[in-house]
Amino acid sequence: MTVVTSISSLAERFRVEFELGSADTDDVLAVRSLLDAALLDVEGIESRIESGDVLTASADGRIVGVIVLDPAADATHIAGIAVQRRRRGNGIGGALVRAATDRGRLTAEFDERVLPFYESLGFAIDPTGGDGRYRGVLDTA
Repeated sequence: MTVVTSISSLAERFRVEFELGSADTDDVLAVRSLLDAALLDVEGIESRIESGDVLTASADGRIVGVIVLDPAADATHIAGIAVQRRRRGNGIGGALVRAATDRGRLTAEFDERVLPFYESLGFAIDPTGGDGRYRGVLDTA
């Protein structure tokens, strides 16, 4: 019992609280840094921020997660999603995707290493070819 209480107390102590919101022009550097750290090349960050297509997760006054959206007529494409490495596994990425679902149907293209993430969110996933890439669709209706 003491071990369970100790583990529970430890988990509670490291519980991550974060706030979701839209990025603003002051966030360009932080957004770029997160995307660069995740090795994601997303163009037009400034214009995407101005049009409201970049959502962020903040903790302790710092941006710790970002999702960049590319709206289209039939769906909104996830152009990139990144969470600080030490903050991963705390629901930040999932919360960003869920926040984007108010825009309707979501699509994403990704590689095998993040397949479990998209599966856990309920995306219908198909391989795009023999190159280890996948396409996911999340219908929100």
